[in-house]
Amino acid sequence: MSMVAPTLHRSLVICTLLLGLFVLLPGAYAAEPALRDGDILFHTSRSAQSAAIQRATHSRYSHMGLVLHQDGKPFVLEAAATVKFTPLPQWIARGDGGHYVAKRWTEADTRLDAHGAARLRREALALQGKPYDLTFEWSDQRIYCSELVWKAYQRAFGVRLGETQLLRQFDLDTPVVKAKLRQRYGERIPLDETVISPAAMFDSDLLRTVVEH
Repeated sequence: MSMVAPTLHRSLVICTLLLGLFVLLPGAYAAEPALRDGDILFHTSRSAQSAAIQRATHSRYSHMGLVLHQDGKPFVLEAAATVKFTPLPQWIARGDGGHYVAKRWTEADTRLDAHGAARLRREALALQGKPYDLTFEWSDQRIYCSELVWKAYQRAFGVRLGETQLLRQFDLDTPVVKAKLRQRYGERIPLDETVISPAAMFDSDLLRTVVEH
């Protein structure tokens, strides 16, 4: 009996600790839900053009991408040098301070089922491999980050996640923006070019925040 009691006591302690973990873990995971195909990520790029984008759009965020899983692991389809897949941890680490926000389409629970997710993936992958668009033209020959995500959703579901603007509608008067415009366009700035910005998509009422880290 003297040996059984300590053994029983240790077993009860272990069971109590394990029960506590099972109670705590769901709450911890609920604070940061797993990312799904179709979630949209935003961060502050450390690229040379980031400051100009931030000033022109009055937004903290200058780069974005689309979450798509491959072999069960989350990747970000983004327009960088080309439209390509980047592992999620690598994409997050590239952002300023590792900060990012994940947003989800408000109709994702009903429309992004297996069939809807496959449709979105098909439209997004139709742009894979396209070179990055340094001049933000509204064509499929070259693609920039917000254009990639906006067109994928619009073509898959007919939704507009943020409204397009003309280039002239952005704040083009600050020195950093003027310098970048001269570098990209010279003296012939296409002020009537249609543009979709990360800021416009971030502020869309059709998206809700699911993670902010």
